[in-house]
Amino acid sequence: MPYADSDGVSIHYEVGDGDGTAAAETPVVLLADAGYGPWQWSWQFPALAGPHDVIVPSARGTGDSETPDPDAADAYSIAAMAADLEAVLADYGARKAHLVGAGMGGMVALRYALDFSRARTLALLGTSPGGPRASAIPDGVRERLMASPADADSLRRSLEPVASGELLETDDLVERIAAWRRAEDADPAAQRGHFEAMADFDASDRLYEITIPALVAHGADDRVVPVEDGRLLADGLPKGEFREFPGEHLFFVERSKAVNDALVGFLDDHDAE
Repeated sequence: MPYADSDGVSIHYEVGDGDGTAAAETPVVLLADAGYGPWQWSWQFPALAGPHDVIVPSARGTGDSETPDPDAADAYSIAAMAADLEAVLADYGARKAHLVGAGMGGMVALRYALDFSRARTLALLGTSPGGPRASAIPDGVRERLMASPADADSLRRSLEPVASGELLETDDLVERIAAWRRAEDADPAAQRGHFEAMADFDASDRLYEITIPALVAHGADDRVVPVEDGRLLADGLPKGEFREFPGEHLFFVERSKAVNDALVGFLDDHDAE
């Protein structure tokens, strides 16, 4: 299992090998949302791991990555997690990479594109640019999102703000998600660090610097990051393209076929270039 060292923090990542075509030379990196482990990409990984190599890092505090002391300076900032991504791509040997991020992972992708040079494209799912015009996650919603991986009831309740009633009524799927979360999600202290990093993030006055192609996809009924934030993000990116999908914050789980088709089409267009 590969690990990268990011200024003393060990970051684990998994790799799915592509089919050896030219597109595989530019891997796709999947960056998870606050508190979630790599399980979150179970619906996108099979669709993308054909022509492309796919890299799935575990954010610091999740999966098999190291969990820094939450009281340490910069322990869970978006900038630190962008540096983690650079360490992973350097360890892997990628010259360029397509970045796909959800929520906090989308913020990491944005910061990476500002601070480093390997990003080829961005696909940002349920992501906010931060700043004074964006919506903060309401305190009540943030507390409902917090969950202890050791508490099955807590894990189920924490899905309520991000998923539709249809998903929550699918007991087998909810049980599978709960099992994955017990194995891979951050503990409450690291989750809090992730949410604080999201609250502190502000790329709104620098979006014009990100001139690579960007697909901004958002759930129409997202209660965590309102769809207006997605439109604001797309409008601020010089090459931003906005796509709205039915659903809530986990729209890319519930509408995975439509979202995967959009992702594959976006990547194919820019690989062709």
